[in-house]
Amino acid sequence: MIRNRVTDLSMRVMNGVHRAVLALSRGRVGWRVGPMAVVELHTTGRKSGVQRSTMLTAPIHDQDRAVLVASKGGDDRNPTWYLNLVAQPDVELSERGVTRPMRARTASAAEKAELWPRIVRAYPGYAAYQRRTTRDIPVVICEPRTPSRGPHPTAQSS
Repeated sequence: MIRNRVTDLSMRVMNGVHRAVLALSRGRVGWRVGPMAVVELHTTGRKSGVQRSTMLTAPIHDQDRAVLVASKGGDDRNPTWYLNLVAQPDVELSERGVTRPMRARTASAAEKAELWPRIVRAYPGYAAYQRRTTRDIPVVICEPRTPSRGPHPTAQSS
């Protein structure tokens, strides 16, 4: 479907532009979007096994966890990064040159109900995205894990 291809391409372009801003500013600009931290999520491709990475906002972010929203702009499909972390929940999050091993999980309905007001306060667009789709937009909680493997190889964007 053409709409899906346009959505996917626009997501890749936004990711590329974000990476370019970070590179051109030598990391001085691009680690925040409004009140939200920006993180680079590293996942393992569920089909390919290849390391993938994507730039995401974390509306809730502290030392103990990062909360991500698998909104894909209100698209009816889950983002690829979400499908990858469901298949392989051991992920890494990078921020300002620091990479941490994390374990990702989808928030329960009760956890999402508790987190959603804070998420929407950080970025009201998430509420609009949820209204745009019949899909229940997943909220992902990433918490630190003990490193079980060495640093990941250079990741490809997905």
